[in-house]
Amino acid sequence: MVSGLTDIEGIKVGSVSNTDAATGVTVVLVEAGARAAVEVRGSAPGTRETDLLRPGQLVAEVQSIVLAGGSAFGLDAASGVTRYLEERGCGFPAGHYKVPVVPAAVLFDLFIGNGRIRPDAAMGYQACIDASTGPVPEGSVGAGTGATVGKIYGISQSVKGGQGTAAIQKGELIVAALVVVNAFGDIFDRKGNLLAGPRNPETGKMDLTSEVLLDTGAGSFFGNTTLGVVATNASLGTAALTKVCQLAQDGLARSIWPVHTMWDGDTVFALSRGSLIADVNIVSLMAAKAVEEAVERAALMATSLCGIPSAADYKGGAKNK
Repeated sequence: MVSGLTDIEGIKVGSVSNTDAATGVTVVLVEAGARAAVEVRGSAPGTRETDLLRPGQLVAEVQSIVLAGGSAFGLDAASGVTRYLEERGCGFPAGHYKVPVVPAAVLFDLFIGNGRIRPDAAMGYQACIDASTGPVPEGSVGAGTGATVGKIYGISQSVKGGQGTAAIQKGELIVAALVVVNAFGDIFDRKGNLLAGPRNPETGKMDLTSEVLLDTGAGSFFGNTTLGVVATNASLGTAALTKVCQLAQDGLARSIWPVHTMWDGDTVFALSRGSLIADVNIVSLMAAKAVEEAVERAALMATSLCGIPSAADYKGGAKNK
């Protein structure tokens, strides 16, 4: 039975959380290497080594993908992952050296907990030590520790986001996703019901961000970004994986609205591990579905933190469904 990202052979996931500071890091570890691609659609991304993942670049494989809180400061976590991999001889051969390739992306979680404490190299290194092929931790853990959603009324009226994972199988083909949901917009389930949105300070009910935004006009809504990693046991090159990333982003659009805004840095990575021959369109459709399911799980598995209620804990209800 498939369940999450670690269903893909050769992939480990490690998560480290600091609940006092409300931040953390999630490491997707592929020590033997995996072909990779990326698609950035949000307008406020914080990333490292994503240019290397475009088709036609020298390096064909990565050894890890790092997702972290802490905004741009959290990119430091990737340095700890790089050190861990170098110590184990993993990376791109360059003369007498092996250079680990560790793309990373961050979300903004500085407005809850202690924003002066961010993921660092030590936290990234520890996430590698903790990484396993077991079930992926879900909820308010790892990079999703300080994640929130529905922030148009401000962080104090938001709802907790978090980390979720899902996998889909068709015959021998497996496509899995891990997402960290820290969206400006709202989260909907696969039937279109509102799961998590901004809590109206007057009515106490969850509103729809899109309606509030259209009624009140645009402002400045910092503190967002949804990150994801999809992986498959199909053998795909960088160009095909780029298409997988593009359709995986559609999974975000089916479960988060509004999405890909000026205040989000939405970024999705794709990994290929295995030799199975599969049609890129089928893989891409499965990726979108896995992402959609993982987003829903991130909202449902989240727990309250720093005074921000989770969808499961909130009793105010939703204005519209």
